[in-house]
Amino acid sequence: MQVTDGAVSEAARVLIAADKFKGSLTAAQVAERVTAGLRRAAPGVRVEALPVADGGDGTVAAAVATGFERREVRVTGPLGDAVTASYALRDGTAVVEMAEASGLRRLPAGTLAPLTATTYGSGELLRAALDAGARSIVLGVGGSATTDGGAGMLAALGARFLDADGRPVGPGGGGLRDLATADLSALDSRLAGTDIVLAGDVDNPLTGPTGAAAVYGPQKGATPEEVATLDAALAHYATVLAKTDESPRATDLALSPGAGAAGGIGYGALIGLGARFRPGIEVMLDVLGFAPALARATLVITGEGSLDEQTLHGKAPAGVAAAARARGVGTIAVCGRLALSPEALATAGIARAYALTDLEPDPVVCMAQAGPLLERLASDIARDLLV
Repeated sequence: MQVTDGAVSEAARVLIAADKFKGSLTAAQVAERVTAGLRRAAPGVRVEALPVADGGDGTVAAAVATGFERREVRVTGPLGDAVTASYALRDGTAVVEMAEASGLRRLPAGTLAPLTATTYGSGELLRAALDAGARSIVLGVGGSATTDGGAGMLAALGARFLDADGRPVGPGGGGLRDLATADLSALDSRLAGTDIVLAGDVDNPLTGPTGAAAVYGPQKGATPEEVATLDAALAHYATVLAKTDESPRATDLALSPGAGAAGGIGYGALIGLGARFRPGIEVMLDVLGFAPALARATLVITGEGSLDEQTLHGKAPAGVAAAARARGVGTIAVCGRLALSPEALATAGIARAYALTDLEPDPVVCMAQAGPLLERLASDIARDLLV
C-alpha cells in the first residue's frame, strides 16, 4: 500500500517499527504512545509493535521488548569501577550492546576520560554471553566513551598487551602508546565456534582523518592534542598486532569499514573475535523478526528523536523504510525534530513525517512532554490516513 492523502482501506494493518526518542522515550515507549494515539482516533485499527534499534544505545532494550530475556551482570565500567550491565539472550543468540558496559552514559556527569576509558567491561559482557551458552552474538556498537581499539575488550577475553618491561599497558587508548608486544593466542577458545556480527552504523577506518580518534574523539572530550595522541596510539597498536602470528591481516583490517566504530572496538572485534561487519539496522531487523511482521503490514510507522542527515546514513528509520519499500509497503515517520526536506524523506522511502515540534515549538517542552505529544501526533496520523 502506498501512502497518499485520504482514507486507507479498512484492511489496514499498521506496524510500528520506531527507534527511541533519545533522552525522552525508549523505543518500546514510542510504540506504546503511537499505538494509544492511533486507537484514540481509530479504535478498530490493527496495530503491531516492533521496537527497533541500530546497534547503539537502546539495542538491548529493543531486543527485550521483542521477546529476548534480559540478563544482568556486574562488569568493569569505562573508568574501571563496577557497573551493572545487561545483554539479551534468546535461543542461543545474544545481543550485546557495548554502550551498556563502556558507553558515555556510564560516566559520571561532567566526567570524560578520552585517554583512559576502557572497553574491558564489553569483553566481560561477551564472556558472560558465552557462559550462558550463546553461539551467535550480535555486538552492537555506538555511544562509546572509549578510544582503545577494543584492546580492553580483548584483554577481558584473554589477550595480553604488554609494555617493554612485560607489564600490562595502562587502560584506554593512551595506554597503547606503551605497547611493545601483543599476544592473542590465549583468547577464549569458544570464540572460534561462535558467529559474531559487528553491528554498527559507521564505516570509518581505525585511523587517519576519518578514523576513530579524529572523527569521534572530540565527542568523548579529546582535545586536538589528545586526538593526535590517540590516533598515533591506535596506529602503533595495529603495527604491533601485525607482528603477531594470530593477526597477519592487522594492517588491512585497520582500513576496513567499521574498524573505527565506537573508538575502534570494531577493529578489536574484526581482528580478535573474527567478527563480520554488517550495518546495525539490517542485523537488528533480522534478529528482531522484522520481515514476518512486515509481511503482515499495509503501513509502517518508523521514527526517532531527530530525523536529520544522520538518519540517512544507516540509522533505524532509513533501514526500516528501505526494507518496507522493497516489499511495496508505505512508510511514514514520527520524530521530535524534523530537519529533512520532503525530497530527502522521499528518497529514503518515507512518504510523510510528523514532528513533535509541529505541535510544540519549544524543544525543552517537547523533550519533557514527548509522550503526550506523540499520542497527539499519532491521532493526527489516524485521522489523516486511517479514517
